[in-house]
Amino acid sequence: MNKNKVLLAMIGLGTLPLSATVAPAFAQDENSEVEAEERIQVIGSRLEMRTATDGTAPVDVISGDELAASGITETARALQYAVPSFNFPTSSITDGSDAVRPASLRGLSPDHTLVLVNGKRRHMSALVHLNGTTGRGSSNVDLNAIPISAIKRIEVLRDGAAALYGSDAIAGVINIVLKDQREGGSITANTGQTYEGDGEQYKVHGNVGFEFGTDGFFTVAAEYHHKNKTNRAGLDPRQQYPLVDGELDPREATFDRLSHHVGDAEFENKSVFFNSAVTVGEGELYAFGGVSDRTSQSGAFYRRALDSRNIPEIYPDGFLPLLSPETQDSSFYAGYRFMLGEWSVDASAGYGESEFQYRLENSLNASIGPSSQTEFDAGTLSNDEVNATVDFSRFIPFVNNSDLAVAFGVSYRENTYAIGAGEEASYIDGGYDGRAAGSQGFTGFKPESEVDQSRDNTGIYLEVENMLTPDFQWGAAVRYEDYSDFGSNTSWKVSGRYDFNDQWALRATANTGFRAPSVQQLYFSNISTLFVDRGDGLQPEQSGTFNNISTVAQELGIEGLDPEESQSFSAGLVYNSYDGFTLTIDAFQIAIDDRIILSGDVSPDDSPAVAAALAASGADNARFFVNAVDTTSRGVDVVAAQTYQLDEWGSLRAQLAYGYNKTEIDDVNLPALLDGLEENLFDGVERTRMTRSVPRNSGSLSFTHDLGDLETRVAFNYFGDYVLENSQGVRTEFGAKWVADISARYLLTDQLSVSAGVQNLFDEYPDKQRPESQFNGIFMYPNTNAPFGFNGGYYYAEVTYRF
Repeated sequence: MNKNKVLLAMIGLGTLPLSATVAPAFAQDENSEVEAEERIQVIGSRLEMRTATDGTAPVDVISGDELAASGITETARALQYAVPSFNFPTSSITDGSDAVRPASLRGLSPDHTLVLVNGKRRHMSALVHLNGTTGRGSSNVDLNAIPISAIKRIEVLRDGAAALYGSDAIAGVINIVLKDQREGGSITANTGQTYEGDGEQYKVHGNVGFEFGTDGFFTVAAEYHHKNKTNRAGLDPRQQYPLVDGELDPREATFDRLSHHVGDAEFENKSVFFNSAVTVGEGELYAFGGVSDRTSQSGAFYRRALDSRNIPEIYPDGFLPLLSPETQDSSFYAGYRFMLGEWSVDASAGYGESEFQYRLENSLNASIGPSSQTEFDAGTLSNDEVNATVDFSRFIPFVNNSDLAVAFGVSYRENTYAIGAGEEASYIDGGYDGRAAGSQGFTGFKPESEVDQSRDNTGIYLEVENMLTPDFQWGAAVRYEDYSDFGSNTSWKVSGRYDFNDQWALRATANTGFRAPSVQQLYFSNISTLFVDRGDGLQPEQSGTFNNISTVAQELGIEGLDPEESQSFSAGLVYNSYDGFTLTIDAFQIAIDDRIILSGDVSPDDSPAVAAALAASGADNARFFVNAVDTTSRGVDVVAAQTYQLDEWGSLRAQLAYGYNKTEIDDVNLPALLDGLEENLFDGVERTRMTRSVPRNSGSLSFTHDLGDLETRVAFNYFGDYVLENSQGVRTEFGAKWVADISARYLLTDQLSVSAGVQNLFDEYPDKQRPESQFNGIFMYPNTNAPFGFNGGYYYAEVTYRF
């Protein structure tokens, strides 16, 4: 293959960094020889085609077949079980986060991970996580909007890459490569349910490829996925009805005490993605994109019949407000790759949009009284992103008869964030009997919260990489970004690798990075009902999240947001044995200054200044986004793989992955708040959430056995201990757990296969919460953060037809 073809292949994913390539791949399939060549054209290098474990930084490569073979129906959940450093916890009764859950790398914030599709930046969700989850105050890309059937492979760069891609890539980069076949395809039907008999789901998905022109392709994938809710709530022991002549209402004896919904949300998801390319002139024209539409439903806190927030004429037995948001994601990219003299050029532009519409069912506005409606449109969040890039790369003769790979480019991005108010009935105070205003479960966005703001930035980067000798490789990159709202940033990265011999190598990187405040953090504002324990149990309060341009923030002295800045170092050993065993051990340190948090709340009881600032807002308390914390995260990742040929007994693939991360708070730099209330902004709850709410230790050990037409797989997944803290300072440590999965697939014909399996074979649950954190025994499990969920065992079956 000549150099021009190599360069074209390597810029096929757009703006690819020069300094990292593949760690041991997690997956192979029956086309392993082809896959071995393709899987190394990954985020990481324009220098040359490489083999697995070459490179200066660790990259995990997980094929789409491996994701599908797990039997896990959600893309983010399947990735969690394949890459231990990736976190995707379960949450319940956390407002919109029940529909779009937070996901992150290396225990850092969800917005510290950059997500790409075919090497191009993917837009973030419009949702801001507000209600007690890991990553509170952040937004993240909704990976579940991308169907597994569309994915050829996922590449996870576990190294800082802001100098290569710009903002957000402090913890690493996830690149999703879409399928690109010119013919054939598959269709799969999957169904299953939990051991408890709930959570029933069925999913139909598939993909097909077509020839496009003389040498092009057009691949389309689609998915329909329906899942019923799960519920692990405890029975509600509280009095439900007002007393009758001083005695309990007779209905207490017949009331269904399973009144809450604590578990996975019910949802229906539909998505279509495409990927295409065709030769036009002397270059290649390409395009890809997709649309995802999801409707979900989850519960809030149950409103008892005697609750002042209930209207007995509407709900004589009380009611459970249901959040039923509609989430839409759409994206489209197009570009042209061509040669300009000795330079390979990739020019592209794309658009992505996330829309999150809050809807309430089985609710009411108590302040309107018996005439209140029961369904509400509570408002819409939207996040739009436009990207345009031009990238150039080539080889230049260098010293010692080597070639210097040079790449540079320019990028432009515009982000727009908008909040649309809900219908009037979702937020007004109707004045009925002094009752609570707004739709119960989630108060609608008021006109005062409406916003339509945008910002743009331009980036320029330069990267070089060189194989100076057959044993020594080095690279460097620098990137300059200029933002319309806060100024500029320059990041750099250097990397190196030395091969001691054919088996052992040492690699290391050092880099700086940054994360610009997201437009969600800059402009999100809302007042919603939260339950707060101030010593007398959980009580509802109108909690206001105020952006930094609001009157409340300005009166209290909250300043504008600055970018977070990071300094990262990593070093690792790579081992490739002659019999196919591979091992990588990579240690890292990531120091982040001025981390942005969503603060704890301040209330009128705290000081006269707060009372005055909140007087006209309609909120009982206030919280803000602030640059407040310096942290250092340290850890190690270990990946090992081996394939054994067992002659007449087939083959066995063994794969081990382990991740350790620990985040410590170095300094707290809270803004000067009136009346010395700085400590209210970052309390013990937030400290614990930042440092201990995800397991420090996680890992997986899997064995895949092939024998003729039968493939069996056993996996053991480890989730270490973690800690949560409630508002009364009670810390609960949840112990480590092993979760076992088992599955089998049998080829009935060359085209038809059947599969069956069990996830969480031994029906493991997380430890129960302390009694004082269980809310009358209803929240038995850690509903705001459960690393592997709290549904117990699940079994499934599926059938696949390939053509």
